[in-house]
Amino acid sequence: MIFLNTGLGTLATAKAIDGDALWVNILRMAGQTPVALLITVLVGMWTLGGQRTLKDMEKLMDGALGPVCGIILVTGAGGMFGGVLRASGIGQALAGSLEAACMPLIVAAFLISTALRVAQGSATVALTTTAGLLARIVTATTGLSSFDLCFLIIAIACGATVLSHLNDSGFWLVGRFLQMDERTTLQTWTVMETLLGVIGFAFALVGCCIISW
Repeated sequence: MIFLNTGLGTLATAKAIDGDALWVNILRMAGQTPVALLITVLVGMWTLGGQRTLKDMEKLMDGALGPVCGIILVTGAGGMFGGVLRASGIGQALAGSLEAACMPLIVAAFLISTALRVAQGSATVALTTTAGLLARIVTATTGLSSFDLCFLIIAIACGATVLSHLNDSGFWLVGRFLQMDERTTLQTWTVMETLLGVIGFAFALVGCCIISW
């Protein structure tokens, strides 16, 4: 259902279908993430109901929904914290400071993305914010090849991957579903994410240097 919503939105943007048509709006509404997930839960309850009593279903739902409540709370708090940081202008301040340092563009992209990732937890926000901040610099920089742009994108993505910690919803999802405490999650998930980001950036940096030579 979510995929259908995305597909219809893409087709409407491409003018392949009428985006204002009633049937398109109905299907897209059903494919909105909260609606689609609610329908999924209701269908799951009906399917699993079978010969179970209402008391059995209540116990089943309590057992299924209970563990995710803490994760939902942390995710919402992390999103709110990220919104406060974005409203405070931390992204523009970071970009201005790193731009004034006159460092290579690919290194600045990685550091800005990393700083935003650590500050507010969301990889998506770090990606999109860094891309928006660097767009004007990339446009004004001459001589960038397609490979340079590809390596720049990889650097941004790697920066948004590293140092997943307590303000990242993914950190709590992994920790809670694998039944690990915070220290163990930091020693495993955080280290793994950091290695992925740093090694990926190293490859991008080497590739960028080779292309430049």
